[in-house]
Amino acid sequence: MQRDYPLEKVRNIGIIAHIDAGKTTTSERVLFYTGVSHKIGEVHEGTAVMDWMEQEQERGITITSAATTAFWTPTYADHSTTEFKHRFNIIDTPGHVDFTVEVERSLKVLDGGVVVFDGVAGVEPQSETVWRQADKYHVPRICFINKLDRTGASFEHSYKTILDRLTKSAVRFQIPIGEEEKHEGVVDLLRMKAYYFEGTMGSEVVEKEIPEYLKADAEKFHAELIEKIVENDEQAMNDFLEGKEIPLERLKAITRKAVIGNTLVPVFTGSALKNKGVQLVLDAVVDYLPSPTDIPPVKGVDPKTGEEIVRHASDDEPFTALAFKLQTDPFVGQLTYFRVYSGTLEAGSYIYNARTGDKERIGRILRMHANEREEVKKVYAGEIAAAIGLKNTITSDTLCDDEHKIILESINFPEPVVSLKIEPKTKADQEKMGMALSRLSAEDPTFKVTTDPETLETVIWGMGELHLEVLVDRMKREFGVGANVGKPQVAYRETITAEASAETKYVKQTGGRGQYGHVKIKVKPMDKDVNVEDLPKSVKRSEGFEFINSIKGGAIPQEYIPAVEKGIKEAMAKGVVAGFPMVDISADLYDGSFHEVDSSEIAFKIAASMSFQDAAKKARAVLLEPVMKVEVVTPEQFMGDVTGNLSSRRGQVEGMEDRGMSKAIKAIVPLSEMFGYITTLRSMTEGRASFTMEFAHYAIVPQNVAETIITSRK
Repeated sequence: MQRDYPLEKVRNIGIIAHIDAGKTTTSERVLFYTGVSHKIGEVHEGTAVMDWMEQEQERGITITSAATTAFWTPTYADHSTTEFKHRFNIIDTPGHVDFTVEVERSLKVLDGGVVVFDGVAGVEPQSETVWRQADKYHVPRICFINKLDRTGASFEHSYKTILDRLTKSAVRFQIPIGEEEKHEGVVDLLRMKAYYFEGTMGSEVVEKEIPEYLKADAEKFHAELIEKIVENDEQAMNDFLEGKEIPLERLKAITRKAVIGNTLVPVFTGSALKNKGVQLVLDAVVDYLPSPTDIPPVKGVDPKTGEEIVRHASDDEPFTALAFKLQTDPFVGQLTYFRVYSGTLEAGSYIYNARTGDKERIGRILRMHANEREEVKKVYAGEIAAAIGLKNTITSDTLCDDEHKIILESINFPEPVVSLKIEPKTKADQEKMGMALSRLSAEDPTFKVTTDPETLETVIWGMGELHLEVLVDRMKREFGVGANVGKPQVAYRETITAEASAETKYVKQTGGRGQYGHVKIKVKPMDKDVNVEDLPKSVKRSEGFEFINSIKGGAIPQEYIPAVEKGIKEAMAKGVVAGFPMVDISADLYDGSFHEVDSSEIAFKIAASMSFQDAAKKARAVLLEPVMKVEVVTPEQFMGDVTGNLSSRRGQVEGMEDRGMSKAIKAIVPLSEMFGYITTLRSMTEGRASFTMEFAHYAIVPQNVAETIITSRK
């Protein structure tokens, strides 16, 4: 069985954007124009193919990234032959910050991205987040300024926000013909032609001459575009300076190379809802975004030797894939989505999981169309598919050939910041709840389940209120589990703001052999030059903890050192201010002593734990709280009420700007003050304002607030 499409004609792309920029509407047009669906689904009607979950249809937002396969022949190509037909593997990702994990894992396995912007708002907070995520994975991208039919839409304003806030490499490849209700089509600045979208749902792309009133602008922007393109090729630059005409195909080839190298970002425009411009974006995906053969080969390490291994995108290389998403399907059980980087995989064969060291059998392989599926016997390099039958595979696992083992770089996920206590409603729900929580946490690496050590209650952790609300709702609908939930809690942390040392001698004499452990420990903030005022900005939870062993001359035998580190870690988990985990601490074991007979690992562990607690209390321990970047978009008349309310929530307003007919207020606000904010905001602004928030950093809790938290914990 041969692959049906050559690798260079495959495009793995993601559609990414801020919430409400029109990603899913754009995806629905893509499915319609590529023939995957014969009727356009609409988000506002709850009929979007890509938003197939009940919660997505009810809320009108994307919660889980949906994958689909489509085929496209560019509008300018000969449609009578299959020679120009390309295969797209498309992932429509969520825009809400609570589901940022879906974007993160999708970008890890995609080769290119279409970033959608709202033509009124331009770059919004989550646009910046997804852009940074794409930068992290070096994903080439093209921009689509959408919603140009809306009141207040401005292509130039939106384009300027991309240049100012995201990248200076962006360049106009199109300009709109009319805006707001006058939006009719687009001008292609490379071909210098106007395009209109006629017929059923704009499916006929009609080429015409540029309208007279736009010719001067088009000429000016065409010259700018050519200049931007030739900057990426020395020979073309020389030809350009000599006044030579550069052929269209050569300009496209240079653009393609520059886009793949992330030195150029083409900007397109239109209105997905009004069926204008989407086909030309699909043409741009073919022309400028990479196939699996255009991107650098994937790198991994040999699990035995630790040496670097390279795998090229080829069917002839050993099989290498990354599992990037788990999903529970009501009909077939657990689906494991994976991206094949090299080699091929047949249904019924065995793969090696590099994390567990076990072999697992692939039962069936599915090619996904949102929540519909097509069974295939074999997948090839560069493809995205889903497997049934993998029992012990989780997100970020490397799947490979048993004879040619490799571990690919795993995906890093943010830590959850909000928690809820949850309990089953009935005895029957108790058993089902455990299974539902383990399934959901396997699917979503930012969803964690823990047990409160004091009350033994189950605690669930997530990225925000909406995230947890959706997960509890899914437990009820998909797993039939009734549950009562408590109020949202904040993931507080503790740290120290000074240096201190302590000495503990743990001596216990009983009838027989005694216990003896003696340690001297010095603690300090991990950031050497940090002072109390700067600390909030410097705290990254990932920095966590550093253990230094400065023991000289065998004052403590080597075999007891791990017990000391363990004791310190256990003390850090309990905290010294209000019982929250401690972070950003360097602990130095610099002296101590031991007893030939009575010393033991447990004695040193207890001594270290007591000594650390003592030192941490002396080192001015403080509480830390997660602080969020908040942006509120509100009509101008409510601006005073909104800013006043943010200030009352211990918020700091950092700036304001015009956003179409509204004002956008940017602020930094502690997460604990933001619970239930949407209800307050709606009542203050007659339901006309909206807000987004994302994690910014950890900051020291003010003394008066800290006292309240400490009291409530006792």
